[in-house]
Amino acid sequence: MTSRRTAGRALALLLAAVTALPAGAAGAAPVPPAPVPPAPGPLGELVPGVAPGPAQPWSVDTPDQALPPVVYTPSAEEEAVEPRGAVAGTYALVEYVPLGEAVARVSCTGKAGPYQRQVERWLGLRVDGVQSAADCRVIRAFQVRQGIKPAIGFAGPVTWGRMQYLSARRDPNAAGRCPVRSHPVACVDLSRQLTWVQKGRKVVFGAVPIRSGRAGYRTRAGWHRIYWRHKNHWSTLYNTPMPYAQFFSGGQAFHGVYGSLHTTVGSMGCVNLSVPDARRLWSVLKKGDRVFVWGRRPGT
Repeated sequence: MTSRRTAGRALALLLAAVTALPAGAAGAAPVPPAPVPPAPGPLGELVPGVAPGPAQPWSVDTPDQALPPVVYTPSAEEEAVEPRGAVAGTYALVEYVPLGEAVARVSCTGKAGPYQRQVERWLGLRVDGVQSAADCRVIRAFQVRQGIKPAIGFAGPVTWGRMQYLSARRDPNAAGRCPVRSHPVACVDLSRQLTWVQKGRKVVFGAVPIRSGRAGYRTRAGWHRIYWRHKNHWSTLYNTPMPYAQFFSGGQAFHGVYGSLHTTVGSMGCVNLSVPDARRLWSVLKKGDRVFVWGRRPGT
């Protein structure tokens, strides 16, 4: 019995020693990164249909400042520095498709996507929620025109999001959901994942695509006011850049991201924009401007 216990202790010590070896030590295999949990709901089994480029990490999550930042006045030297741009291809329209379809690289899918009915209605097809060969050809043609990859006719979140953006370009407030005021109002439509700025009935910025808070970290609805702007903000909580940050509710802010906006996982509450859009929004808004948020991000 004693010899068995001794052997057991020795084995445990040996395993502990092996586990403690650094990743590059002799005989130690690199430890793979922890898998990213899928998004909840029907989008959870969808994956990006095109692998990212060498300069773009395969990331479905961008942490944002969850707590209010320390407010201070940036120096002139700091303000003179423009945040870096994103690498080419960062904001490419990469659709989320079933894993089997991505692996097989099908040319035209027979599967109905989570936005099948909405896409059918937008394209003027018969709205039955069932994918047909004719449906696939029409959806695929739209995806090719818009540069959505893979263009396999799958009615996923990126395809539907693109359609909502195209519909909103001329008159994003056609439904009158964002209050009209004589002063500028930054409108954040969580349902369509769009933002714009209007002064009176005139749109002075956007609409542009956004990514808002995920389930459990929803972007707070209602009226807010921009209380601090920091062009070169860095999240001390997550050690993540937040270029052109404009805070409007605690730690929630408009800011650019260096990853795709087109993910099934939302932010930690902030309103994410592409860096070029965040830069343009920076020149439109100022401290004290009002922000109005409504709706609900799909899947939350």
